[in-house]
Amino acid sequence: MKLFKKIYWIIYPILLITCLFILDKVFNVDNFLIRATIAGAIGFILSPRKKIIETQTGKVKQITWILLKKPILLDEQE
Repeated sequence: MKLFKKIYWIIYPILLITCLFILDKVFNVDNFLIRATIAGAIGFILSPRKKIIETQTGKVKQITWILLKKPILLDEQE
């Protein structure tokens, strides 16, 4: 989880490039605009979300992801 806390922001570009590659090579979508739109939507849905939530101790950054069961807390803000 420590690694995920450091690199959660790079998951969206990796998903985007992977989806672009799959749409190009496997499904043979020729139009770049359609390919980029579909890959962007899939990447956005599957990427982790960062929220700032209010707790009793203060504000905390939280990462939620569709592939994780529990949210990950990053750090406290003042």
